[in-house]
Amino acid sequence: MENALPDLYPGFDSITVDTGKVRLSCRVGGTGPALLLLHGYPQSNEIWHKIAPKLAESFTLVMPDLPGYGRSSIPPLSSDHEAYSKRSMAQSMIELMRTLGHSSFGVVGHDRGGRVGYRLALDHPNAVERLAVLDILPTSDYWDRMDRTFGLKIYHWMFLAQPAPVPETLIAGSPIWFLEYTLAGWTGAKNLDCFSKVALAQNRDWFRDPERIAATCEDYRAGATIDYEHDKADLDAGNKIQAPLLALWGDKGIATSVDDPLEVWGKWCDDVKGQALPCGHFIPEEAPEATYEALQEFFTQ
Repeated sequence: MENALPDLYPGFDSITVDTGKVRLSCRVGGTGPALLLLHGYPQSNEIWHKIAPKLAESFTLVMPDLPGYGRSSIPPLSSDHEAYSKRSMAQSMIELMRTLGHSSFGVVGHDRGGRVGYRLALDHPNAVERLAVLDILPTSDYWDRMDRTFGLKIYHWMFLAQPAPVPETLIAGSPIWFLEYTLAGWTGAKNLDCFSKVALAQNRDWFRDPERIAATCEDYRAGATIDYEHDKADLDAGNKIQAPLLALWGDKGIATSVDDPLEVWGKWCDDVKGQALPCGHFIPEEAPEATYEALQEFFTQ
Protein backbone atom coordinates (compact mmCIF):
# COMPACT_ATOMS: atom_id res chain seq x y z
CA MET A 1 0.00 0.00 0.00
CA GLU A 2 1.55 3.30 -1.10
CA ASN A 3 1.57 6.04 1.54
CA ALA A 4 1.98 9.63 0.32
CA LEU A 5 0.74 11.19 3.57
CA PRO A 6 3.03 13.29 5.80
CA ASP A 7 5.52 11.29 7.87
CA LEU A 8 4.80 10.97 11.58
CA TYR A 9 8.32 9.65 12.31
CA PRO A 10 10.94 11.85 10.62
CA GLY A 11 14.39 10.37 11.13
CA PHE A 12 13.05 6.86 11.74
CA ASP A 13 13.62 4.05 9.25
CA SER A 14 10.67 2.52 7.42
CA ILE A 15 11.18 -1.21 6.81
CA THR A 16 9.24 -4.35 5.93
CA VAL A 17 10.26 -7.64 7.54
CA ASP A 18 9.10 -11.03 6.23
CA THR A 19 8.61 -13.37 9.21
CA GLY A 20 7.59 -16.34 7.06
CA LYS A 21 3.88 -16.04 7.87
CA VAL A 22 3.43 -12.30 7.47
CA ARG A 23 5.22 -9.22 6.18
CA LEU A 24 5.37 -6.62 8.91
CA SER A 25 5.58 -2.93 8.11
CA CYS A 26 7.66 -1.22 10.82
CA ARG A 27 9.14 2.06 11.90
CA VAL A 28 12.51 1.71 13.64
CA GLY A 29 14.67 4.33 15.32
CA GLY A 30 16.59 5.41 18.39
CA THR A 31 19.54 4.08 20.34
CA GLY A 32 19.82 1.84 23.38
CA PRO A 33 18.05 -1.32 24.55
CA ALA A 34 15.35 -2.65 22.24
CA LEU A 35 11.74 -1.75 22.96
CA LEU A 36 8.89 -3.30 20.92
CA LEU A 37 5.79 -1.06 20.77
CA LEU A 38 2.52 -2.74 19.72
CA HIS A 39 -0.63 -0.80 18.84
CA GLY A 40 -4.26 -1.79 19.21
CA TYR A 41 -7.66 -1.50 17.49
CA PRO A 42 -8.63 0.39 15.38
CA GLN A 43 -5.19 1.91 14.85
CA SER A 44 -1.68 1.15 13.59
CA ASN A 45 1.80 2.26 14.60
CA GLU A 46 0.84 5.93 14.36
CA ILE A 47 -0.35 5.81 17.99
CA TRP A 48 3.22 6.15 19.28
CA HIS A 49 4.20 9.31 17.40
CA LYS A 50 3.76 11.65 20.40
CA ILE A 51 6.06 9.68 22.71
CA ALA A 52 8.44 7.97 20.26
CA PRO A 53 10.91 10.88 19.82
CA LYS A 54 11.63 11.10 23.55
CA LEU A 55 11.70 7.33 24.09
CA ALA A 56 14.11 7.03 21.16
CA GLU A 57 16.69 9.00 23.17
CA SER A 58 17.02 5.98 25.49
CA PHE A 59 15.78 3.00 23.47
CA THR A 60 15.89 1.42 20.04
CA LEU A 61 12.20 1.48 19.12
CA VAL A 62 10.57 -1.13 16.87
CA MET A 63 6.99 -0.15 16.00
CA PRO A 64 5.27 -2.64 13.65
CA ASP A 65 1.75 -2.68 12.32
CA LEU A 66 0.07 -5.84 13.58
CA PRO A 67 -0.84 -8.45 10.91
CA GLY A 68 -3.78 -7.19 8.87
CA TYR A 69 -3.50 -3.66 10.24
CA GLY A 70 -1.90 -0.57 8.73
CA ARG A 71 0.50 -1.60 6.00
CA SER A 72 1.42 -5.09 7.16
CA SER A 73 0.27 -8.00 5.02
CA ILE A 74 -3.15 -9.58 5.54
CA PRO A 75 -3.13 -13.25 6.62
CA PRO A 76 -5.99 -15.33 5.20
CA LEU A 77 -9.10 -15.78 7.32
CA SER A 78 -9.84 -19.32 8.51
CA SER A 79 -12.38 -21.27 10.51
CA ASP A 80 -10.03 -21.61 13.49
CA HIS A 81 -8.80 -17.96 13.29
CA GLU A 82 -5.27 -19.23 14.03
CA ALA A 83 -3.41 -16.66 11.93
CA TYR A 84 -4.93 -13.91 14.07
CA SER A 85 -4.39 -15.62 17.41
CA LYS A 86 -2.18 -13.67 19.77
CA ARG A 87 0.10 -16.73 19.91
CA SER A 88 0.64 -16.55 16.15
CA MET A 89 1.13 -12.78 16.27
CA ALA A 90 3.55 -13.14 19.17
CA GLN A 91 5.61 -15.65 17.19
CA SER A 92 5.76 -13.20 14.30
CA MET A 93 7.04 -10.52 16.68
CA ILE A 94 9.76 -12.90 17.89
CA GLU A 95 10.81 -13.46 14.28
CA LEU A 96 10.74 -9.72 13.63
CA MET A 97 12.97 -8.93 16.59
CA ARG A 98 15.37 -11.78 15.81
CA THR A 99 15.70 -10.52 12.25
CA LEU A 100 16.62 -7.10 13.64
CA GLY A 101 19.19 -8.66 15.99
CA HIS A 102 17.27 -8.53 19.29
CA SER A 103 17.10 -11.79 21.26
CA SER A 104 15.57 -10.09 24.30
CA PHE A 105 13.71 -6.81 24.63
CA GLY A 106 11.07 -4.82 26.44
CA VAL A 107 7.46 -4.77 25.23
CA VAL A 108 4.79 -2.07 25.40
CA GLY A 109 1.33 -3.03 24.18
CA HIS A 110 -1.83 -0.96 23.92
CA ASP A 111 -5.24 -2.59 23.50
CA ARG A 112 -4.86 -5.58 21.09
CA GLY A 113 -1.10 -5.02 21.14
CA GLY A 114 -1.20 -5.52 24.91
CA ARG A 115 -2.74 -8.95 24.31
CA VAL A 116 0.04 -9.82 21.91
CA GLY A 117 2.46 -8.49 24.52
CA TYR A 118 1.34 -10.64 27.43
CA ARG A 119 1.12 -13.69 25.14
CA LEU A 120 4.73 -12.96 24.12
CA ALA A 121 5.73 -12.92 27.78
CA LEU A 122 3.91 -16.20 28.50
CA ASP A 123 5.10 -18.10 25.42
CA HIS A 124 8.64 -16.63 25.20
CA PRO A 125 9.71 -15.78 28.77
CA ASN A 126 13.41 -15.62 27.87
CA ALA A 127 12.75 -12.96 25.24
CA VAL A 128 10.63 -10.46 27.20
CA GLU A 129 12.62 -8.53 29.79
CA ARG A 130 9.84 -6.20 30.92
CA LEU A 131 6.22 -5.78 29.84
CA ALA A 132 3.89 -2.76 29.94
CA VAL A 133 0.20 -3.20 29.11
CA LEU A 134 -1.94 -0.13 28.38
CA ASP A 135 -5.64 -0.02 29.29
CA ILE A 136 -6.43 -3.71 29.09
CA LEU A 137 -7.23 -6.70 31.25
CA PRO A 138 -6.45 -10.25 30.05
CA THR A 139 -8.76 -11.58 27.34
CA SER A 140 -10.23 -14.43 29.38
CA ASP A 141 -10.98 -12.07 32.27
CA TYR A 142 -12.99 -9.81 29.98
CA TRP A 143 -15.05 -12.67 28.60
CA ASP A 144 -15.61 -14.22 32.02
CA ARG A 145 -16.82 -10.88 33.40
CA MET A 146 -19.19 -10.17 30.50
CA ASP A 147 -22.54 -9.06 31.90
CA ARG A 148 -25.09 -6.43 30.91
CA THR A 149 -23.02 -3.45 32.08
CA PHE A 150 -19.70 -4.73 30.77
CA GLY A 151 -21.24 -5.89 27.51
CA LEU A 152 -22.59 -2.41 26.83
CA LYS A 153 -19.20 -0.86 27.58
CA ILE A 154 -17.28 -3.18 25.22
CA TYR A 155 -20.09 -4.11 22.83
CA HIS A 156 -17.55 -4.23 19.99
CA TRP A 157 -16.06 -7.44 21.38
CA MET A 158 -19.29 -9.29 20.60
CA PHE A 159 -20.05 -7.37 17.41
CA LEU A 160 -16.64 -7.79 15.77
CA ALA A 161 -16.47 -11.46 16.78
CA GLN A 162 -19.60 -12.37 14.82
CA PRO A 163 -19.04 -14.78 11.90
CA ALA A 164 -17.68 -13.40 8.64
CA PRO A 165 -18.82 -11.48 6.72
CA VAL A 166 -21.37 -9.89 9.07
CA PRO A 167 -19.41 -7.20 10.97
CA GLU A 168 -17.02 -6.37 8.13
CA THR A 169 -19.91 -5.91 5.68
CA LEU A 170 -21.73 -3.57 8.05
CA ILE A 171 -18.59 -1.53 8.84
CA ALA A 172 -17.62 -1.31 5.16
CA GLY A 173 -20.88 0.50 4.49
CA SER A 174 -19.49 3.54 6.32
CA PRO A 175 -15.94 2.78 7.46
CA ILE A 176 -14.78 6.30 8.30
CA TRP A 177 -17.91 7.02 10.33
CA PHE A 178 -17.38 3.78 12.29
CA LEU A 179 -13.68 4.51 12.78
CA GLU A 180 -14.23 8.03 14.08
CA TYR A 181 -17.23 7.03 16.21
CA THR A 182 -15.08 4.35 17.84
CA LEU A 183 -12.05 6.58 18.35
CA ALA A 184 -14.05 9.46 19.81
CA GLY A 185 -16.20 7.22 21.99
CA TRP A 186 -13.21 5.65 23.74
CA THR A 187 -11.50 8.93 24.65
CA GLY A 188 -12.08 10.64 27.95
CA ALA A 189 -13.39 13.79 26.21
CA LYS A 190 -15.57 11.81 23.75
CA ASN A 191 -14.11 13.63 20.76
CA LEU A 192 -11.21 13.43 18.29
CA ASP A 193 -9.20 16.34 19.71
CA CYS A 194 -6.35 14.21 21.08
CA PHE A 195 -5.55 12.75 17.65
CA SER A 196 -3.29 14.75 15.35
CA LYS A 197 -4.62 15.53 11.87
CA VAL A 198 -1.81 13.50 10.28
CA ALA A 199 -2.43 10.49 12.53
CA LEU A 200 -6.15 10.58 11.72
CA ALA A 201 -5.38 10.81 8.00
CA GLN A 202 -3.04 7.81 8.27
CA ASN A 203 -5.71 5.88 10.16
CA ARG A 204 -8.48 6.68 7.67
CA ASP A 205 -6.24 5.75 4.76
CA TRP A 206 -5.89 2.07 5.65
CA PHE A 207 -9.13 1.53 7.60
CA ARG A 208 -11.26 2.18 4.51
CA ASP A 209 -9.84 -1.01 2.87
CA PRO A 210 -12.51 -3.78 3.08
CA GLU A 211 -9.87 -6.52 3.38
CA ARG A 212 -8.28 -4.78 6.36
CA ILE A 213 -11.65 -4.23 8.00
CA ALA A 214 -12.19 -8.00 7.69
CA ALA A 215 -8.75 -8.69 9.14
CA THR A 216 -9.44 -6.58 12.21
CA CYS A 217 -12.72 -8.42 12.75
CA GLU A 218 -10.84 -11.71 12.51
CA ASP A 219 -8.58 -10.47 15.30
CA TYR A 220 -11.65 -10.26 17.56
CA ARG A 221 -12.97 -13.63 16.39
CA ALA A 222 -9.65 -15.09 17.51
CA GLY A 223 -10.06 -13.30 20.84
CA ALA A 224 -13.42 -14.94 21.43
CA THR A 225 -12.18 -18.43 20.62
CA ILE A 226 -8.56 -19.54 20.33
CA ASP A 227 -7.11 -16.70 22.43
CA TYR A 228 -9.57 -17.42 25.23
CA GLU A 229 -8.61 -21.10 25.14
CA HIS A 230 -4.90 -20.28 25.32
CA ASP A 231 -5.47 -18.00 28.31
CA LYS A 232 -7.53 -20.58 30.16
CA ALA A 233 -4.92 -23.27 29.50
CA ASP A 234 -2.24 -21.09 31.09
CA LEU A 235 -4.42 -20.29 34.09
CA ASP A 236 -5.30 -23.95 34.61
CA ALA A 237 -1.62 -24.92 34.37
CA GLY A 238 -0.56 -22.19 36.79
CA ASN A 239 1.64 -20.48 34.21
CA LYS A 240 2.50 -16.88 35.01
CA ILE A 241 4.22 -13.97 33.32
CA GLN A 242 7.83 -14.00 34.56
CA ALA A 243 8.81 -10.50 33.46
CA PRO A 244 8.03 -7.48 35.66
CA LEU A 245 4.73 -6.00 34.49
CA LEU A 246 3.56 -2.39 34.42
CA ALA A 247 -0.18 -1.82 33.96
CA LEU A 248 -1.33 1.66 32.95
CA TRP A 249 -4.96 2.51 32.41
CA GLY A 250 -7.04 5.60 31.78
CA ASP A 251 -9.17 6.77 34.66
CA LYS A 252 -11.94 7.04 32.05
CA GLY A 253 -10.71 4.04 30.06
CA ILE A 254 -11.91 0.51 29.47
CA ALA A 255 -9.87 -1.23 32.18
CA THR A 256 -11.75 0.74 34.85
CA SER A 257 -14.55 -1.76 34.36
CA VAL A 258 -13.10 -3.51 37.43
CA ASP A 259 -12.41 -1.94 40.81
CA ASP A 260 -8.69 -2.79 40.84
CA PRO A 261 -6.89 -3.67 37.59
CA LEU A 262 -3.72 -4.51 39.54
CA GLU A 263 -5.58 -7.18 41.47
CA VAL A 264 -6.61 -8.79 38.18
CA TRP A 265 -3.07 -8.67 36.76
CA GLY A 266 -1.78 -10.10 40.04
CA LYS A 267 -3.31 -13.45 39.06
CA TRP A 268 -1.10 -13.45 35.99
CA CYS A 269 2.17 -12.05 37.31
CA ASP A 270 3.81 -11.85 40.73
CA ASP A 271 5.74 -8.65 39.95
CA VAL A 272 3.06 -6.09 39.06
CA LYS A 273 2.74 -2.37 39.54
CA GLY A 274 0.83 0.36 37.79
CA GLN A 275 -1.44 3.36 37.97
CA ALA A 276 -4.33 5.21 36.40
CA LEU A 277 -3.59 8.14 34.09
CA PRO A 278 -5.93 11.13 33.52
CA CYS A 279 -7.43 10.06 30.18
CA GLY A 280 -9.61 7.59 28.35
CA HIS A 281 -8.52 4.51 26.43
CA PHE A 282 -5.95 6.03 24.06
CA ILE A 283 -3.24 6.63 26.65
CA PRO A 284 -0.27 7.43 24.35
CA GLU A 285 -2.24 10.16 22.57
CA GLU A 286 -4.47 11.48 25.36
CA ALA A 287 -1.77 11.61 28.06
CA PRO A 288 1.56 11.44 26.20
CA GLU A 289 3.73 13.13 28.83
CA ALA A 290 2.47 10.96 31.69
CA THR A 291 2.73 7.84 29.50
CA TYR A 292 6.30 8.67 28.50
CA GLU A 293 7.37 9.31 32.10
CA ALA A 294 5.86 6.04 33.35
CA LEU A 295 7.42 3.99 30.55
CA GLN A 296 10.79 5.71 30.82
CA GLU A 297 10.99 5.03 34.54
CA PHE A 298 9.84 1.41 34.25
CA PHE A 299 12.09 0.38 31.39
CA THR A 300 15.22 2.06 32.75
CA GLN A 301 15.03 0.31 36.13
